[in-house]
Amino acid sequence: MAAAEQEPPERPEPPEPRVGAGLARLPGELLEQILCCAALGPADLGRLAATCRRLRDLCRPHGNVWRRRFKHRWPTLLKHYDLTDSINWLEEYKARQNAGFEAQRIVASFSKRFFSEHVPCNGFSDIETLGCPRHFFEDELMSILNIEGRKALTWKYYAKKILYFLRQQEILKSLKAFLERAENDESFLEGAVLIDRYCNPLSDINLEEIRAQVDDIADRVRLALRGKNARHPSVSSEAGGTSTVADGELQRQVLDAINQVLYEQLKYRGNQADYYNALNLFIHQVLIRRTGIPISLSVVYLTVARQLGVPLEPVNFPGHFLLRWGQGAKGSPDIFDYTYIDAFGKGKRLTVKECEYLIGHHVTEEFYGVVNAKEVLQRMVGNLLSLGKRERTDQSYQLLRDSLDLYLAMYPDHVQHLLLQARLYFHLGIWPEKVLDILQHIQTLDPSQHGAVGYLVQHTLEHIERRKEEVGVEVKLRSGPKHHDVCFPVGRIMKHKRYGYNCVIYGWDPTCMMGHEWIRNMNVHSLPRGHHQPFYNVLVEDGSCRYAAQENLEYSAEPREISHPDIGRYFSEFTGTRYLANAELATRYPEDAEFEAEAEAAPPAAAEGGEE
Repeated sequence: MAAAEQEPPERPEPPEPRVGAGLARLPGELLEQILCCAALGPADLGRLAATCRRLRDLCRPHGNVWRRRFKHRWPTLLKHYDLTDSINWLEEYKARQNAGFEAQRIVASFSKRFFSEHVPCNGFSDIETLGCPRHFFEDELMSILNIEGRKALTWKYYAKKILYFLRQQEILKSLKAFLERAENDESFLEGAVLIDRYCNPLSDINLEEIRAQVDDIADRVRLALRGKNARHPSVSSEAGGTSTVADGELQRQVLDAINQVLYEQLKYRGNQADYYNALNLFIHQVLIRRTGIPISLSVVYLTVARQLGVPLEPVNFPGHFLLRWGQGAKGSPDIFDYTYIDAFGKGKRLTVKECEYLIGHHVTEEFYGVVNAKEVLQRMVGNLLSLGKRERTDQSYQLLRDSLDLYLAMYPDHVQHLLLQARLYFHLGIWPEKVLDILQHIQTLDPSQHGAVGYLVQHTLEHIERRKEEVGVEVKLRSGPKHHDVCFPVGRIMKHKRYGYNCVIYGWDPTCMMGHEWIRNMNVHSLPRGHHQPFYNVLVEDGSCRYAAQENLEYSAEPREISHPDIGRYFSEFTGTRYLANAELATRYPEDAEFEAEAEAAPPAAAEGGEE
C-alpha cells in the first residue's frame, strides 16, 4: 500500500514590520509632521502610540501633535483657549467630534419634524439643553453652512435657523446685562452693536472691531487738530481717553475737526435717498457704507467727540435725533444754554429755533432733554419696528420679529407690543403655545384687552386642535384622475409670461384652492381658463412666494438658481437646471421626479399665455 502523501510543513509567517519602531528613528520635527498629516486618523495615532515610548510621548493628550491636529481641523476654535494653559487636546478633539455628530443628528431631524410649519420656533427645546459645549455645536453648524456647491440645501436651511436662534439667545443675555448697568457705565456704541448683532446674528460683528474703526476716526481727527493747533490737549494720547477738555473754544476746535474728517475726508452723509432702509440703523453697515440716519450717525459722532474730550449728550428730538453741546453750561436746565448738533446734516450746529425749523413745528422744552443709553436704544429699536411693519417679501417677517424681541427685552410688560407679537405669531401660524403664554400675560397686565385676547385665544386653541387631528401629509399623485392637466413638476424653474419673474415650483393644485375673495382680488376670472386650471406655489427670485396659474407659466429658457430664503425648506440640491425635492417634498409629490426625467428627455409644449 503506497504511503499517503504528506503535506509539506507550513512555513512560519514572517513577522510584520514594526512600523512604529521605524518611524521612531526619524528626526523629531519630521516625525511630528508625519503624525499630523490628514491621512492618519485618530485611531491610527492610537495604534502608533502603542508601538513605542517615543511615539507614545509624541502622541500624549496634552502634546503638540493633538494640538496641531485640532487646529488644522477646526482652526476658528483656538480663540476659545488660553494656549498658555495645559490643555488635554485629545479630549477636546473627541468633544468637538461628538458635538459635530450631535449637531448633524439634530439638523437632519428638523426637516421631518418641521416641514409642515413655516418657522420651527418651538423646536429648540432639545438644543437649549445640549450635552456639549455650545461653541463646538455652533462651529459644526457653520461647517454645514460652508459646504461648497449647491448641495445639502435642506441641511443648510435648518443649520442657519438653529445657529440664528442660538446666537440670538446669547446676544439677548448680553443685552439684558448691559441694560442693568449703571448709567455711567453705559456705552452708546456698545448698545448699538448689540442691536446690530441681534438682527444680524450670522454676520461677524465684533464690538472690538467696531471700536477700532471709531478709534481710527478719532485718530484722524487728532491729526487734523494737530495741523490747526499742535498744542491742543486732545492731540496728546493722555487726552484721548475720558479727560474732558474744559475750554469752550478748544471744544469747538474738536467739533470743527470732526466735521472736517467725517464729512469732508471720509464723506459720511445722511442717507436721504434711501432713508427707510434697515442698513441705516446697523452700526457696522453705517461704518462700511458711511451713511445712515440721524440716530446712527449721532452715535458715531458722539463716541468720537467723547474720546476727544467733548462731552456731547444725546437728545431724543421728535422726528430728528440730535446731540447737544454745553459750552461750559453743563447741567443747565435752560435749553437755550446749549447748541444742538445735527449729525445727519454734516454736523451743523443749531439753535433752539433752528431745531424747530428742522421739523417744521414748535415743540415743548421736554424734547430738548438728555436721554440715557436705554432710551437711545429704545428709539433705534422703535425705528426697526416701523421698518419691520413695512416688510412685504420675506414671509417670515424676520425684522419685525427681531425688533419686537429687542423691545420686549427692554420693556417686557409693554402691552401693545406683546399684543403685536401674539398677533404676528398667530398670523404666521407658528408657536401657538407661545401665543397662549403671551395672551395670558397680557390679560394679567391689562384686563381691558379682554376682547382682543379672547379672539386670539379662541382661534389659537382651534389651531392647536386642528394640528392634533392632522393624520399625515397629503400625497399628490400625478397619475391621479384629477391631476391629468398638471403640466409642470416641483423643482422646475419657470418664468412668468406677463411679469417676467423667475421662480421655482414647490407645490401644485389641480385647480385654484384660494378663497373667493382672493380669486376676485387677483382678477382670476379674466384668465381664459379662469380658476379651473392647475395653480402652482412658487418661490420667486425677489424673495416672495406666489400662487400662479398654469397658463401664465412657461419653462425658463435659461434656468438659474433662485435666491429665496426658503429654498432649502423644499429642495436638497440644485443641479444646474432644476432643483431636486428633499425627502419631505418628494413624499408629498412622489411621481414628480419620474415625470421630470421624462420632461427633460422630451419637454412638453408650454401652455398658452394669460394674466395671473
